Amino acid sequence: MKNFSQVKSTALQLFSMASFVGHISTEEEYAEALALMEDLIEEYDIYKPLIEVLEVSIERWEDHADEFAEFNARIENLDDGVATLRVLMDQYQLKADDLKDVIGGKSLVSMILNGSRKLTKEHIQAISYKYNISPALFFSCV
Repeated sequence: MKNFSQVKSTALQLFSMASFVGHISTEEEYAEALALMEDLIEEYDIYKPLIEVLEVSIERWEDHADEFAEFNARIENLDDGVATLRVLMDQYQLKADDLKDVIGGKSLVSMILNGSRKLTKEHIQAISYKYNISPALFFSCV
């Protein structure tokens, strides 16, 4: 059996210097965690295990902190297809008019985005083909 005393000692030292790595308790710790994450990502392959631990801490904070409650509620109520379409539009800097030939009209695109109409199988196929993305992105994995 291995002697874990050095592992335990190093972990205690890490968590005494940066307790937020394991659990974020304040907005200040959240800011520190984000700053550390930004620094670690520069050398992702080297710091991957630490990044993964820190990621869990950040995600837990963002899922439960009051400052994210409204955002999380809006995200939870978003249609996956519309969310994917919005991300695609943002990444390609598209307007509703840019999708009229793919979906079938600027007004239809607007109605889909505001939730009064649904994306159809045909819309998803056309968007997926045009932008070379998987149709699976339009559906929830849960």
